[in-house]
Amino acid sequence: MDENQKMDAYWRKNLAYIAVLLSIWFAVSCVFGLLAADTLDHFRLGGFKLGFWFANQGSEIIFVLLIVVYVQLMNRLDRKYDVHED
Repeated sequence: MDENQKMDAYWRKNLAYIAVLLSIWFAVSCVFGLLAADTLDHFRLGGFKLGFWFANQGSEIIFVLLIVVYVQLMNRLDRKYDVHED
């Protein structure tokens, strides 16, 4: 595999990670927090209605967790394609 093919594969994988993680964030913040809030309000989490929780806390917590996951995935990908910083 030449250098261009290697970097193309690296960026394809990077964009795939971004697409999946942003899709998860969209689902949590928009779908669960806005569109499905009334349905989720039938359940409670920590004394609060679940739809309210997703709209106010869930999307922020998930966003921070997705950042941690992205950093771990990218560190692994950087090592695999030997583009990591020493």
